[in-house]
Amino acid sequence: MKNTIALALLLVMSLVGAIAAEAKPYAIPRSTVVPITDSSTDRRYELYIRLPEDYGETSGTRHPVVYATDGAWHMEMLSGAAEYVLPNAIVVVISWQQDAKDDFDGDERPHISRFRDYTVVPSSDPEIQAKYNVGQARNHLSFIRDDVIAYVEANYSTDPAQRTYFGFSLGGAFGAYILYESPDTFRNYVLGSPAFNAESLKFIQDLAAERGAAGAQFNANVYVSVGEKETDAMAAIQALMATLKSSVDSGVNLRALEVVAQSGHSEAFPATAVRGLKWIAGSTPEEGEPAQQ
Repeated sequence: MKNTIALALLLVMSLVGAIAAEAKPYAIPRSTVVPITDSSTDRRYELYIRLPEDYGETSGTRHPVVYATDGAWHMEMLSGAAEYVLPNAIVVVISWQQDAKDDFDGDERPHISRFRDYTVVPSSDPEIQAKYNVGQARNHLSFIRDDVIAYVEANYSTDPAQRTYFGFSLGGAFGAYILYESPDTFRNYVLGSPAFNAESLKFIQDLAAERGAAGAQFNANVYVSVGEKETDAMAAIQALMATLKSSVDSGVNLRALEVVAQSGHSEAFPATAVRGLKWIAGSTPEEGEPAQQ
């Protein structure tokens, strides 16, 4: 009897060991990681690219593309949201700078480069500025335009007229900068809980006023969200909305501010991803169909 029990235990342990040996990391279907270098700075990044299920099935089909910042934080959620809300879209999420610690005084946080890449003005604190080199959004925008978008459109069947930008927090503020700095970069903008300080908000307001005085024209759909509990950020985001409203007559199709109920800053992200892409889907109809307002 004892021998039988021992044999059974050995069989169970062998089976468990075999199952464990077969375990492997989960990968998002139809996704790939592409290394890419900023041609102006030689900084190395990665693109996380997910193709729609029907990609390549019909010759000549051009796909909209959702571009996003904050790679490791946003890839899974945006891929899942696009699967249901924008099933024809390619998703391209840009990583933070790879192995960036040498550029940031040994700081090994993988997301450290976002404080440099997504911000529009240098820090007034000399110590912070020396460590983080804040305020290089212009350089990062050039990288996105000249390297990221150029690569994607050269290697995939895309519709350049239907590019979407998704950014959250600092990435959301960066998106507002893109809209006013280079209006033709994207057609659609989802700006989740954009994070401004007084200096960066004034920079955006001044840039918008400059574009308005120059008679700039836009062709952009813009969605902005904020968590209901983000009380400290509400005034700055309301000020951004006022700036965006001043551009409506110049071609900005602006949705009313989406306040995500019972949510703080981080909690607002999932709802922003789904609701923002859903609104974009309704704001970019097929040719000849009216857009939702």
